[in-house]
Amino acid sequence: MGPGTDRAAMHPSKPFFLWRHLNKLRWASLIVVALMLILIPFLHLYQTYNAAHAYDLLAPSEKRIFDVMEFLTDPFTSDPAEDLDALKGTTWSGTFWGLRLSDPLAPLAQMAASLSVYWPFALTALIPIVLTAIFGRFFCGWICPANLIYELNGNLAAWLRWAGFRTGDYQFDKRIKYGVLALGLVLSAATGSVIIAAIYPPAIVGREAYFGIAVGGFGAGMVFFLGTLLFDLLVSRRGFCRYLCPGGALYSLLGRYRALRIQRIVESCNDCAKCNVVCEFGLDPLRDGFGQECTNCAACIAVCPTDALTFTVGFRDHPAQGPGHLGRQYKRESGADFEEAAE
Repeated sequence: MGPGTDRAAMHPSKPFFLWRHLNKLRWASLIVVALMLILIPFLHLYQTYNAAHAYDLLAPSEKRIFDVMEFLTDPFTSDPAEDLDALKGTTWSGTFWGLRLSDPLAPLAQMAASLSVYWPFALTALIPIVLTAIFGRFFCGWICPANLIYELNGNLAAWLRWAGFRTGDYQFDKRIKYGVLALGLVLSAATGSVIIAAIYPPAIVGREAYFGIAVGGFGAGMVFFLGTLLFDLLVSRRGFCRYLCPGGALYSLLGRYRALRIQRIVESCNDCAKCNVVCEFGLDPLRDGFGQECTNCAACIAVCPTDALTFTVGFRDHPAQGPGHLGRQYKRESGADFEEAAE
């Protein structure tokens, strides 16, 4: 080992300082998506009222919606009935400032249900697929509207544990969700309907938000979604996302060989295991176990006290590097090795 290697081991490189703050940006992203899903139904109502040219016939509550939305959109539109079409839909499939995008599961389920490929719809998933190939399961961590609610539910579970209540912590096989994905596609093909959307939380949240605002009520999807929250709370931490979500299964497969991934800097690691504790998906950053389930949420980077985690470019995880060099186990083992070498 040369002097340059010795210096590198003594002074390992530090991760880019902004990586520690990415988790805050992720929360901001989730909040923006949630606000957008609330805003879009109001925009649609305003479009409908505007196109009807019947303001005097609106109910008082409808007039309040019209007035507020007119105030918010007037600086940006000259023809609301036409211009506001630039923003519509949900994270399942929609148009965002003229760009049509779809969750990759949406065209895949449509192909299964129709047993054919409608290319204009299929191509709307191209950009999300490319981004997943680069960033991995980023949709789950950064965009999924259900994720915001699941993480708040996880915070509730932590508070309940602190208060002395028992919450679910059962472990299951993470491969179950791949079976759920396959079964959902088979049932979609057998029934001729996109049945998988009925059990996919991002689709449910967007749909129920629209129903609640535009229609004034909720559908059966809300009951299912509340059931997933109870499952996470009482049975298994983030259990639906880890073990049952069909979209999570698809994104894990698409992002298996993602280009951007988190890596442990073993020279800076003290084996505190805070990264493992904070990981919502039950991964093992402490032993370099990220795998295809990682959402690149950066929560482990944010919590690391020694800056031992960073982003790196590569198509596979780094092989297991052993105990952290600042931890007791490594110091004990390296001390024993030194004594053996001295003898």
